[in-house]
Amino acid sequence: MLLDFTKHFVAVPTEFKFRNNTGCSWKVTVKLMNGRVTLGQGWATYVAVHQIKIGYMVMFKLLTPDTLKVIIFDDDGIEVVNKCGKHDEAFATKD
Repeated sequence: MLLDFTKHFVAVPTEFKFRNNTGCSWKVTVKLMNGRVTLGQGWATYVAVHQIKIGYMVMFKLLTPDTLKVIIFDDDGIEVVNKCGKHDEAFATKD
């Protein structure tokens, strides 16, 4: 993620809730590393569960100070709609 993203915060949260286009939520840890905001624990599982592939574009929109809407586009630019399915309960959030 771009470091410019941090201008929206007094302090960057250590965890964000990702909300997708069907309302499902997911926890992902965040940290500043080498001048960049990096996604940590929960991100690899999110990518696997949502089948994000090389060439896909992932867009993040800040909804609240700790919640980001995540919109995924495939390599043809078509929005990917993921229904909530079984995934690692350690990272899923309850709304």
